[in-house]
Amino acid sequence: MATLDDVELLTSLHNDLAYTQTDDSRYDAYYEGTQRLRRFGIAVPPDMAYLETVVNWPRLVVEAIEERCDVKSFIRGGDDLASEDLREMWDANNLDSEFHLAFLDSLIYGRGFLSVGTNEDDPDHPLITVESPAEMVVRVDPRTRRVTMALKVYGAMPYNLAALYATLYLPDRTVWFEREGGDWVETDRDDHGLGRVPVIPFFNRRRSGRWIGVSEMADAVSLTDAACRSLTNLQVASESHSVPQRWALGVSKGDFVDQDGKPLPVWEAYFGSIWSNENKDAKVGQFASSDLSNFHSTVNHYANLLAGIYGLPMRYLGQNTANPPSADGIRADEARLIKRAERKMSAAGDQLGRVMAYALRIRDKAWPESGDRIKVEWHDAATPTYAARVDGIQKLTGGKPILSREGGWDELGWSDARKLREKAYIDEEATDPLIQQLHTSLRITEAQPAPANNLPAQPATPVAAPNAPASGR
Repeated sequence: MATLDDVELLTSLHNDLAYTQTDDSRYDAYYEGTQRLRRFGIAVPPDMAYLETVVNWPRLVVEAIEERCDVKSFIRGGDDLASEDLREMWDANNLDSEFHLAFLDSLIYGRGFLSVGTNEDDPDHPLITVESPAEMVVRVDPRTRRVTMALKVYGAMPYNLAALYATLYLPDRTVWFEREGGDWVETDRDDHGLGRVPVIPFFNRRRSGRWIGVSEMADAVSLTDAACRSLTNLQVASESHSVPQRWALGVSKGDFVDQDGKPLPVWEAYFGSIWSNENKDAKVGQFASSDLSNFHSTVNHYANLLAGIYGLPMRYLGQNTANPPSADGIRADEARLIKRAERKMSAAGDQLGRVMAYALRIRDKAWPESGDRIKVEWHDAATPTYAARVDGIQKLTGGKPILSREGGWDELGWSDARKLREKAYIDEEATDPLIQQLHTSLRITEAQPAPANNLPAQPATPVAAPNAPASGR
């Protein structure tokens, strides 16, 4: 039976979730490119509103970071090698693809969530599930930085936006509710005694003392609106002012009729390719077409402002630049973007460590010895060319090597399975007699001194053995 305290907590958390819905809907529209501009009806007549053009810069600024953040491995506290069982747990939940949904949510809405729970079908691999920010809300203890309570509401019907079901997560219990006649009624509970709330939030651009994130798109919204208005005005101008305007003297409205004598519509008469009339004194001419380059310059100016705020290379925004195509040039061009991605990975890695620690607790019925100290290794956020990357690794592993062979493989981002296959290939080559014979021939060739002055090598003069008889005539 639900206690009054549980229902009050549910109601209070539900109010917190309702507070974010307006901003969530707004940011969702900007990410999907379905937002609509507020029109003043000055530059664009209401009947030409269908020419509205949307440029999706918010999606660009989000995905430019998200696509650089890929998890590589997990290392338990006190260990030096990657944990195979944590990686197995990660793979069992398809988190190579699923985690990006939570990470993307954190960038779009300012917060994303993962929950950890028992897997009845496979107890060795607890369920790690991505939760929607539209359905989940949490409260955090500012001292321990842990979630103290969480609520998930779901099951809203299309004709009724009110959620039908709710799940209340508390440190020692999880309670399920169902709405009946406008009231929440408990349907089930699990007194698990975990001591922690198995919901882990990922906050974007969190500030001290504020346990709520900020959308990565927040700074891009106003610039996007401004660019969209300029592009919409450009659409209208290209439909009218880019066509040379004409003038006519000595004509009347009755001169613009079709073959049946009916008056032509205004726009059809304006855009008509041939004007003819029977008045010999009529004069017809045209003005020069409008120059639309001012719209181009305005949109480019907004693009420059956006690039300056987010550290995006101008080529990301379709601008032609003179940056060299070398790996060093690319990395220098993306320096701020790379650093921003690394900052995101650092914050997300702390929370992912907690996710895996909770999963171990549920699987093993005890907290791991390392606690939450599980380190997350990420792939390099930079994008050097592959050839330059391999060349650099070759220099580190050849001559007087700085890296071992396997260290070079790690820098290339090879998986453990790929490294095992490569080791098998090397062992197979070491026992192949043909390859051994080839290596022997190469060593002999390299040991022979090069002939002087590029002359062909002369055969060696035989030396008589000691006490050998002299040759006679």
